[in-house]
Amino acid sequence: MKDLLVGDIGGTNARFALWRDNQLHAVKVFATADYTSPEQAIAAYLDGQGVARGGLSAVCLAVAGPVDGEDFRFTNNHWRLNRTAFCQALQVERLLLTNDFSAMALGMTRLRPGEFQEVCPGQADPLRPALVIGPGTGLGVGSLLRMGERGWLALPGEGGHVDLPVGNAREAAIHQQIHGQIGHASAETVLSGGGLVRLYEAICALDGDTPRHKTPAAITDAALAGEPRALAVIEQFCRFLGRVAGNNVLTLGARGGVYIVGGVIPRFAELFLRSGFAQSFADKGCMSGYFAGVPVWLVTAEFSGLLGAGVALQQALDHG
Repeated sequence: MKDLLVGDIGGTNARFALWRDNQLHAVKVFATADYTSPEQAIAAYLDGQGVARGGLSAVCLAVAGPVDGEDFRFTNNHWRLNRTAFCQALQVERLLLTNDFSAMALGMTRLRPGEFQEVCPGQADPLRPALVIGPGTGLGVGSLLRMGERGWLALPGEGGHVDLPVGNAREAAIHQQIHGQIGHASAETVLSGGGLVRLYEAICALDGDTPRHKTPAAITDAALAGEPRALAVIEQFCRFLGRVAGNNVLTLGARGGVYIVGGVIPRFAELFLRSGFAQSFADKGCMSGYFAGVPVWLVTAEFSGLLGAGVALQQALDHG
């Protein structure tokens, strides 16, 4: 019997695994800079697993960007892919491309105990959408719907590019500061790795301070060490995330719960859990009561996107 392969391809790393018995097997991580194409990286992975060319029946790759058409250009690395050439090079019968955040959303259906923490208590309504939102290199936003016997449907969107919401005078001043520098201030311009630096610089400018830190890691480390300025920046970051997540819950009717994913928040998880996120999340005036009982979880699972690619592939095979 031929194998199935799944991949989650980012800007820096590509993660591959064999999909057997609805589970990931032999997960390996490859640096995209070391390979000229996804075919070359996958060939190296297959060689390491002792899988011969022609030994795969299907491949599902989670990729950043729209996945329609014969040709795909990766938005976050130098790779390109032609569907026909890919299948010929690896002797694969079927290739499925799925949006990386759709795969991340599908990965939420396979979380195990210990891979998520409760942020806001509540009971998820299984008949309503769930929101998946994640600050990382950018700000990903998607929704997840249970489709009965057909499994799950992940709906990607561009919710990270909505306007940065303002809830008080301080946030209005921050918005004005950022807008004066770059023009349109979207949620992603603050709620991302690079956005954390932009937020820090904006707050320093408003308060007449000279920025001391140049990277997201430096700001996070300073906050974890107790530096007041960095702590204030992390707190504001969490509050902005709460406002954006709350807006999306209202738009989607996402009483199925909220999953916070991505690489940024887990780096300061304890600060996040003590932050004003929950207050800002439900700060919606006459609609604040809507959020009572909407659960929020912080996801710390390592390979959610890769697992979601497996779910997408399995559903495609099961349902044609």
